[in-house]
Amino acid sequence: MSLRNIAIIAHVDHGKTTLVDQLFRQSGTFRDNQRVEERAMDSNDLEKERGITILAKCTSVEWSPPAGGEATRINIVDTPGHADFGGEVERILSMVDGVILLVDASEGAMPQTKFVTGKALALGLRPIVVVNKVDRPDERIQEVLDEVFDLFVSLDATDEQLDFPVLYASGRNGYASEDPARREGTLTPMFETIVNHVPVPKADVDGEFKMLVTLLDRDNFLGRILTGLVLSGTVKVNQQIHALSPSGDRVETGRASKIMSFRGLERIPVDQAQAGDIISIAGLTTATVADTIADINVTEPLHAQPIDPPTLSMRFSVNDSPMAGREGDKVTSRIIRDRLLREAESNVAIRVTESADKDSFEVAGRGELQLGVLIETMRREGFELGISRPRVLFSADEAGKPTEPYESVVIDVDDEFSGTVVEKMAIRKAELTDMRPSGGGKTRITFSAPSRGLIGYHGEFLSDTRGTGIMNRLFEKYGPHKGNIEGRKNGVLISNGAGEAVAYALGPLEERGILMVSPGEALYEGMIIGENAKPDDLEVNPMKSKQLTNFRSTGKDDAIRLTPPWRMTLEQAIAYVDDDEMVEVTPKNIRLRKSILDPNERKKASRSKKAA
Repeated sequence: MSLRNIAIIAHVDHGKTTLVDQLFRQSGTFRDNQRVEERAMDSNDLEKERGITILAKCTSVEWSPPAGGEATRINIVDTPGHADFGGEVERILSMVDGVILLVDASEGAMPQTKFVTGKALALGLRPIVVVNKVDRPDERIQEVLDEVFDLFVSLDATDEQLDFPVLYASGRNGYASEDPARREGTLTPMFETIVNHVPVPKADVDGEFKMLVTLLDRDNFLGRILTGLVLSGTVKVNQQIHALSPSGDRVETGRASKIMSFRGLERIPVDQAQAGDIISIAGLTTATVADTIADINVTEPLHAQPIDPPTLSMRFSVNDSPMAGREGDKVTSRIIRDRLLREAESNVAIRVTESADKDSFEVAGRGELQLGVLIETMRREGFELGISRPRVLFSADEAGKPTEPYESVVIDVDDEFSGTVVEKMAIRKAELTDMRPSGGGKTRITFSAPSRGLIGYHGEFLSDTRGTGIMNRLFEKYGPHKGNIEGRKNGVLISNGAGEAVAYALGPLEERGILMVSPGEALYEGMIIGENAKPDDLEVNPMKSKQLTNFRSTGKDDAIRLTPPWRMTLEQAIAYVDDDEMVEVTPKNIRLRKSILDPNERKKASRSKKAA
């Protein structure tokens, strides 16, 4: 049986996972009577809810030509579409021999597409371009193809890579064609293009066994599972193997207790695997990503792709609020530490550092979304955490001057809001690099902006554009430090005591700003209950009840009508808090609070900070 290894590259929501569903169905991977969920490759709850691919995953389909002939097994790697999860992407591309670049027929090539495509072209992979969603009423197929060609040129593609085949498809309706006007059919042209265009894996079947680990997973029964491409030789069950670090040091020696190959969505145990196949091996206990798993006689490690450094960090601390331990069952620093170290072990884009007091941990990653997904996952597992405001990781250039991470920001916005967006981005020290009409009364604006200035901007951006704007960000470079950037303009309303919020007290407080709590909600001293309309923080009493006398009755309370409170998502809350504030995350609630709850201690800390 012939073999092909490919990766699918696409921006968030361009239909990649839906297309893979159709490849499964039309290749016969699923039985006719088999019940299959939509977006089968989105394996965890967060992926299904958000409609994004977070974890890189391997799968395979077997395809036989309709006219008969040799069957081909196609190993497909589903790559994350968001740059925050780029640590997965860089490793995964070293396993494949070709890529399918999937672009929306209306939106075209977006920043995250540029990020992953640049990595693929640099590795010398030949692309197949698939224009998806050609049945959209606002499709602009020819312009999108021109954009893709320009993108390849800007990424220094070779002449061979620029001579790419193009397919026009609808993943939802399950057809692809070389004719842009066609609106029916099957995915057979896509299977044929993959077989004809993607080269057979360059593998040395007769050599000694070597495999580079690109993905790491855990199993309760098998322990550590290492996934990668077998570059040479053959490996059999119970064969003695060892792991070499990228520097060439021996990490450990062991046996391949289980070898698994991908068949459809499942990992199937096999007796042996040979060069060119993507497999998973169990049996080693300390080997990790970028290590070489090899025959015991091999002493030279394989070259591992370098990983871009983290650009953002947050402090994860033990929840020390008065409500700690009421909603979660994992609250101690030891359990939090073990969970974070386990995450850093399997996700090489995350770095964990323990603080001196052992009660908090500095967690560095690629961006707010990546760390937000980690926090949300831990929250659902029963953890309670205190999360600080994100801060960017500074570096220094050769002359010793401070540098900071910059991002390329592409914004699609209605023409009427473009002036507001340019003005707000200028306040955040962003430089306008391109501005052009994109059709349909919209403008596409490109900025180069310091990551620091973008923290907390997304919510304001959506308000400014009435929810119609689309913003995409991509790490660009480390550049010169831009100086002070103005943060949040408004202060907050802080509860001055503990108890339950009372409607009678919240009514007058609505005149002070926007409330984040509703009547009957449990509060504590130092908890943030709303946003002040003015720049200063204000301590208020949201628990004050009416004094009952002979002349006053409780009946008048029925007339109080409160505006529904402002409920933030986890990402909004993390971006909203200031340097002296925290987000309290529990399985049931997301609360905002001051880091120092006692008002007197808070004033002392503020005075000493100003004196310093």
